[in-house]
Amino acid sequence: MKAQFEMMAAYNAWANRRLYAAAARLDEEDYRADLGAFFCSVHGTLNHLIVGDMIWMARFRGDPSADLKLDDIIYHSHEELRVARLELDEEIVLYFTALPASDLEREFTYTPITLPDPITQSRAPAMAHFFNHQTHHRGQVHALLTRLTGEAPPLDLLYYLREVD
Repeated sequence: MKAQFEMMAAYNAWANRRLYAAAARLDEEDYRADLGAFFCSVHGTLNHLIVGDMIWMARFRGDPSADLKLDDIIYHSHEELRVARLELDEEIVLYFTALPASDLEREFTYTPITLPDPITQSRAPAMAHFFNHQTHHRGQVHALLTRLTGEAPPLDLLYYLREVD
């Protein structure tokens, strides 16, 4: 299972680089347009992914979570967001590479943003959720890019695996 999470961390970074490159080609109006997505725009959804990843990484490390809301816009320009994404993706890859396999079965406790009481659960399912959440919201951005430009880059895991093998 550890190898699976290491692969997902590397895939996550690859997919984010492709998605951010495509988003950088949008004009500012399209990039920030409220297109009816859950986090409104390409910019809002990319910010949500950063916020979610920051929260989950703090939980996995046992650090106090930052005081963030799921719809916070913490980076206001595409370039600030892109640089933060690259740094966070590197942190994610390093974390999952260094994570002892035995830690996957350990329980951990955190307080969800949306609930008042702490939850204790096994780390591995939460880590699977972490990567699934990223894929879910990248899919939303992919759909927005397709709507705006008529195309978006392939992000399938199989494309990544073909590229790295």
